[in-house]
Amino acid sequence: MPTYASQTNVPSDKSRAEIERTLARYGAISFMYGWDQARAVIAFEMNGRRLKFILPMPERDSREFTHTPAKNQRRSAAAAEAAYDQAVRQRWRALALVIKAKLEAVEAGIAEFEEEFLAHIMLPNGRTVGDFMVPQIAAVYETGQMPPLLTGGSET
Repeated sequence: MPTYASQTNVPSDKSRAEIERTLARYGAISFMYGWDQARAVIAFEMNGRRLKFILPMPERDSREFTHTPAKNQRRSAAAAEAAYDQAVRQRWRALALVIKAKLEAVEAGIAEFEEEFLAHIMLPNGRTVGDFMVPQIAAVYETGQMPPLLTGGSET
């Protein structure tokens, strides 16, 4: 279980609102948010780029919520719901921290915007650079061969 903000009392909607305010403060010109049972999504436009962060949600019926960690006893429905809500709040706090830290790193000149947010930049097909590149990186490490598109076609 994650430790950062694991005991936070900040409601998820307040963390989301904090993310939205932070993005506006750093120059975002648009923002959207949505969710389903498995994930939440925030997307925004900044520095001429559209970005998307997917926040995976824990499974409500997971044993970590339905049972106590120490004695492995079944929790009441209310206690299970409280444990689940705590995990959701923790994830939102972590996302707020990540986005704020990335923006501050750019502001301080530690990184360029595209470097810091590269994996989350949306491509024209709606996928992110991370969605596109992660499988290719895995293949390069498995085979030891650079794909031509990553090297300009001449290096191996």
